[in-house]
Amino acid sequence: MQLDVTDDESVWAAAEQVGSGPGGLDVLVNNAGIGSPQKAAEEITPADIAVLYETNVIGLVRVTHAFLPLLLASPNGVIVNVGSGLGSLTRMSDPSTHESQFPRVDYGSSKSAVSALTVQYALLLPQLRVNVVNPGWTATDFTDHQGTQTVEEGVIAIVNAATLGPDGPTGTFIDRFGNVPW
Repeated sequence: MQLDVTDDESVWAAAEQVGSGPGGLDVLVNNAGIGSPQKAAEEITPADIAVLYETNVIGLVRVTHAFLPLLLASPNGVIVNVGSGLGSLTRMSDPSTHESQFPRVDYGSSKSAVSALTVQYALLLPQLRVNVVNPGWTATDFTDHQGTQTVEEGVIAIVNAATLGPDGPTGTFIDRFGNVPW
């Protein structure tokens, strides 16, 4: 199924396709995200921010909005938003952490916005489990395979959040080791 999170038509067509099939929808994983080259603060433009926010933030809202009726019909609806440790205000402001070594106005702030959206959706949708996960610095195309963990390790938090039961936590930020500080 083709789905472009920046295109309303594409997202609604995908939701319609899922909704017309058997079984409904129990889990939505919002995993779309893009990065950008490192820039000096004086070189960052509003257009740079808009490009990342269109995918990383607005795309998440667009997809959630389109698929929400299906999730609300599920007896155990779950939304997993893929964030980043680079969006943790605590970690990016602590000079002793890995995350503080990668200042990214656009990417880091977009992932902080994903965390804020997660908390707000969790508050508005108490019948669902809505959490944000940090897959960690994973060796993928996105990181030019520079990550320090395998893809299998990177998906642990996503799978854990996706398989939460109705009594599981909601409105949390987790990685494969447990809670991540906001």
